[in-house]
Amino acid sequence: MKPEACFSFRRSNVGESSFPRTNMEKHNSSLVEDLSHPDLVFNIGKVTLGERNRNKMQKTQREQERVNILQAACALLNSGGGVIQMEMANEDEQPVEIGLDLEEALRELIQSSDLQAFFEFKYQGKCFYIFVKSWSSAPSPEDSSPKPRICSLSSSLRRRSGTSVILMKSREAFDFLVTRKKSVKCSLSHEGLSQSKIPRAVHQNVFESDLAFKLFQSDRLKYDDILPFPESQSVEFKQFSTKNIQKYVKSLIPEYIPAFANSGGGYLFVGVEDQSRKVLGCAKDQVDCASLETAIADAVSKLPIVHFCSSEAQLSYRTKVIDVFHGEDLYGYCFAIKVEPFCCVVFSEAPISWMVNDRKTIYSLTAEKWVDMMMYSPGSWMVNDRKNIYSPTTKKWVDMTDADPDLLCLSKDFESQLNLSSASPLSRPVYSKKGLEHKEDLQRILFSVPRENLRYTPESVWKELFSQHEGLKALISQQMHPFSQGILIFSRSWAVDLDLREKQEVICDALLIALNSPPTLYTVLRDQDAEGQAYCTQTAFTLKQKLVNMGGYTGKVCVMTKVLYLSPRSKSETTEGSGCLVDYPSSYYLRDTQQMEALLQALVIVLLGFRSFLSDQLGCEILNLLTVQQYEILSTNLRKNRHWFVHGLPGSGKTVMAMKIMEKIRNMFHCEKNNILYICENQPLKNFIGNKQICEAVTRKTFMKKEDFKDIQHIIVDEAQNFRKEDGDWYGKAIAITQREKEHPGNLWIFLDYFQTSHLDVSGLPPLSSQYPREELTRVVRNADQIALYLKKLMKNIKKNPPRNIPRRSLEMLPEAEWVRDVQGILKIQKNLTQTQIVNFVADTCKGLFEKGYTFKDIAVLVSTTEEVNDYKYDLLRAMRKKRMVQFCDASGVLSDHIVLDSVRRFSGLERNIVFGIHSKTAEPPILNNILACLASRAKQQLYILFCDNFYKEPQPEMG
Repeated sequence: MKPEACFSFRRSNVGESSFPRTNMEKHNSSLVEDLSHPDLVFNIGKVTLGERNRNKMQKTQREQERVNILQAACALLNSGGGVIQMEMANEDEQPVEIGLDLEEALRELIQSSDLQAFFEFKYQGKCFYIFVKSWSSAPSPEDSSPKPRICSLSSSLRRRSGTSVILMKSREAFDFLVTRKKSVKCSLSHEGLSQSKIPRAVHQNVFESDLAFKLFQSDRLKYDDILPFPESQSVEFKQFSTKNIQKYVKSLIPEYIPAFANSGGGYLFVGVEDQSRKVLGCAKDQVDCASLETAIADAVSKLPIVHFCSSEAQLSYRTKVIDVFHGEDLYGYCFAIKVEPFCCVVFSEAPISWMVNDRKTIYSLTAEKWVDMMMYSPGSWMVNDRKNIYSPTTKKWVDMTDADPDLLCLSKDFESQLNLSSASPLSRPVYSKKGLEHKEDLQRILFSVPRENLRYTPESVWKELFSQHEGLKALISQQMHPFSQGILIFSRSWAVDLDLREKQEVICDALLIALNSPPTLYTVLRDQDAEGQAYCTQTAFTLKQKLVNMGGYTGKVCVMTKVLYLSPRSKSETTEGSGCLVDYPSSYYLRDTQQMEALLQALVIVLLGFRSFLSDQLGCEILNLLTVQQYEILSTNLRKNRHWFVHGLPGSGKTVMAMKIMEKIRNMFHCEKNNILYICENQPLKNFIGNKQICEAVTRKTFMKKEDFKDIQHIIVDEAQNFRKEDGDWYGKAIAITQREKEHPGNLWIFLDYFQTSHLDVSGLPPLSSQYPREELTRVVRNADQIALYLKKLMKNIKKNPPRNIPRRSLEMLPEAEWVRDVQGILKIQKNLTQTQIVNFVADTCKGLFEKGYTFKDIAVLVSTTEEVNDYKYDLLRAMRKKRMVQFCDASGVLSDHIVLDSVRRFSGLERNIVFGIHSKTAEPPILNNILACLASRAKQQLYILFCDNFYKEPQPEMG
């Protein structure tokens, strides 16, 4: 994919669909972004407003102002919304309207007559403001059909309609892209279908096409002859109407060549009068045929093309120079271009659409990026056995072969939390594990809105803050006095909550969501601070953008800022400041409980959303949501307690929490990657986390061998139950590193699960009584019902008869265990199998899985020890080859498109949809239940356990 064209706000190419880009590029706007405001604000300079005033302007100046406003509006619509600021050039009066041409241009941009759906207008001082809501593809009241996923001034897509060329509007372009993509799929499903066999347009006249082809094949024509066929769907006549022949013909290419290519092919004859069909040609002394053909080739090569197929074929066309004779003398030439039907999509130029990048640059979308965003699949689809997809829109199951490939990322085990069909263009899919709380439930648990009064939350945070900072309670109460209903959400740092860097001078932040008020972020500082307002503004800006682009909030929204100072010299002395540029219209205020809850549900996604491990497998970003239990642990005050133990049951999300804690440490303590160390027992998990680029990652053995950890300040230990003291006291070394700076000790977080202990040695962990403070993760979120029930039985056996190296009290968390319900899966246990039977079972089952649509990257085959990997590898390869399927890797390749074949221990901390577990006599009986628990917890959907003999009577899952 080609990179997008980027340029700064201060000097930008602008464009609008009603005139060619070549004209637009003559105008340079000055879009200056105001970084002192908690929103995207474009200052486009002086603009003449009012219908009467604008009618007096020169056409070029009026056009330039219109284009500047449209560019800013388009970029804001696609990037979460914001504000357009302009200074009124006509200072002598306050116009009652902005001007009919500007209103019509904005209506055309949003493809709706209802300007207030996306725009609000306001005068303040000497400036005029347009408040822009984020784009939404939800249908408008006047039109029940959905809008395109992205706002555009022009699609730059053309098609033939009779004898005309039609520039498709965005909605028509979307339908065209969907139809073309489906036709490509159908074509690919027919073996051996080549581009030349793609059907032409339905309305094409075969007789006329044959005559056109004969004309294209001819070598000479007579001047003034009348051709025996007219213009049609596949034929266009043009005469030479200018002396600059080369420039004229080049100008025809972007209009007619893509239109023919997108409409089944056709012919462009230049040198024929369109009405009379007379052959007029071009005088020979006015054109250089070779130069003209070169110019045509150059123009065609610049046409953007986008493929839905894998052919990467270029646009196919031929040019022909036909001699035109006047009597017996050569008068000149007629030029002909034969365009073949294109397999996918040809544009005249890149679509005219903009977005904002990192608050500093505005960039125009390439054709590829534009198509990607236009075709992005609306959410809330479900997959059934990898064969069919259920559409909630049509309430029907659709065969997967007819579905968009992006829909395959929606596993049947997850439920959508965000309707992308009405969300902003930058929104990503958000899913929670089936059976877990939806965002509505999470909002009621964490941020419930009282029926009356104002509620402070979380209680533990605000009580601690009020006790630590005298005068803070009075200050907050004073600020909250005007508000009658809502919720005030405290945080030690909202910046850290939003993945920004903490400002240490901040006492706390509080987000107000209240009735008849816009959302407001309060920042409380100890003393006057020149950077305090900038911190609050940046935090509020990030929150607003995430509420829209991540949380999927579709209403009009802003986040106001207020900076408060609590002076230690005088408890009652407070000052305040605001970074707001302009008062927002009343439509940006929260008017009822329903609006407040909708905004808080978006906030739930912002705070609890994390990048799913599925994203790495699927190649597109998917968000999952933390559980309430996980979120509460993540909200821990890292400055108050630096040393934590987290005990988590199998499948409770310990590794996810480890990653989130590292991200929080990075932002709270201004750390770099080389200041945070992640330690685990096995190399594959170390590689998996190391690839995230958020920390240094090592195995426990490497940690003990290496002496140079001078840059490390914080340590995260994962899967600690499988650590050993064979190479020394790893725990003591970790303590020494994190506490060597007595004034500013680092953080040490240790994640473990005694139920998954896979050895009988001394782990090196401190006694259970010394593992304090301690948190517990008791909600299992990974495994399907049958697998979870089997895990429960295994853990009961472990608790009843634990290995000697596991403290009995550590297993008392089992009664608190919860499992996600109603997630269907498969559990099969086979006993007394020979190695040949095991290999054949795995190969046959995989063959059936692949026929259902599963791939290599869904499957892991795990054996008891690393020595047994080679025992099974060659037999499995042989059996798989017979069925034409073979791709294996060890656990380090868990993200690759291969079947993982490795030991249970080396796969610890990782997961796959389907797991085959092979167990033989080599497994140690005292910890076999633990190893089976580790094995079972790795499987999300299907688990097959295969025993070589009957030396062990495995527990059976509880039913019901």
